[in-house]
Amino acid sequence: MREQTWHGPRSAEGRRRGGRRGALAAAAAMVVAVMATGALAPAAPASAAPRPDVVQQGLNALVRDGQPAALASVEDRDGRTRTYTAGVGDLATGAKVPKDGQVRIGSNTKTFTAVVVLQLVAEGRIDLDAKVDTYLPGLVRGKGIDGSRITVRQLLQHTSGIPEYGTHIGDDEMKDRYFEPRDLVDIALKDEAEFAPGEKWGYSNTNYVLAGLIVQKVTGRPLAEEMDRRIMKRVGLRHTYFPAPGDKTIREPHPKGYARSSAGATPLDFTEVDPSAGWAAGQLISTNSDLNRFFTALLDGRLLPAAQLAQMRTTVPVGDTGSHYGLGLMSRQLSCGGVYWGHGGDIVGYETRGGVTDDGRAVNVAVTSIPPDEAGMKGVQKVVDTAFCR
Repeated sequence: MREQTWHGPRSAEGRRRGGRRGALAAAAAMVVAVMATGALAPAAPASAAPRPDVVQQGLNALVRDGQPAALASVEDRDGRTRTYTAGVGDLATGAKVPKDGQVRIGSNTKTFTAVVVLQLVAEGRIDLDAKVDTYLPGLVRGKGIDGSRITVRQLLQHTSGIPEYGTHIGDDEMKDRYFEPRDLVDIALKDEAEFAPGEKWGYSNTNYVLAGLIVQKVTGRPLAEEMDRRIMKRVGLRHTYFPAPGDKTIREPHPKGYARSSAGATPLDFTEVDPSAGWAAGQLISTNSDLNRFFTALLDGRLLPAAQLAQMRTTVPVGDTGSHYGLGLMSRQLSCGGVYWGHGGDIVGYETRGGVTDDGRAVNVAVTSIPPDEAGMKGVQKVVDTAFCR
């Protein structure tokens, strides 16, 4: 859930050394690595002749650079949508990439979890500044870790200091093993706190597993049901769902997902995995178009009251990257000026990037393997920037 979804080792270099150890953990560290890439190339001057299908060209470049497949959905200010595909959906058969096919969206799940928490805040059932112990008494205890000192807000903003569990889960283990949410918390609590609560920002999937447990404790219902009722059905996300326990498949037409340990390595089919290691931090399946619909509805105020949306958009800097993190929502700079709001996600087999602007543009891009190096990460981000700035 790298930056978005699966986040793993603490640095891009650590991720490359990790091999099969950790798309989850890799995802977590990658959030910083991706955001640290800085501003992309400036947009062409307004007087320059427009290049044809620059988004398609960008996806084609991703495939030339090793991605099995790339997909995108782009919506302009007037609501006109274009979808794109490149590459092949199945390396074994050469099958076409399904138009707007379903993919695992990794850490984009965090935004959905944060929306449910903030809806419960609006209902007076959760207090952002209450301590985690208020809802999960005695659960969060470890070396330098104390749930009586950590707030719900700090979970959602990744300022809790709670360590990452994904560094301990390799891709092969994740593929077949079912994890209960409490299992994930227990794995994380074996490590020392990263820092004191509120001291700084540090991405950890564990924060969102705890947020999901709080939702279940407060509502008395499974997180998946709350998401479906409060978000998917409410704004018509017909191709977005939280896989049931033990469901390793992807329901609708989809490109296969692959794992690559390096740019030149043979891709391994990781389409069917048990996504429970992601849970509230990275388990959802969706499409680029549904993600655009979700983030647009969120920023339009159709999922949260104004007060809670304002809280969600109140951010802290992510180091000196120029990006900022709110409550499950991130802002990133565009080369043509301004920012877009979204999240992004990695989970073994897939990476997604994108979001929406305040003036109504929406872009999401998916590729069918987590880029194994910084150049690959920058490539996906460049396509997103190009689609916004063309």
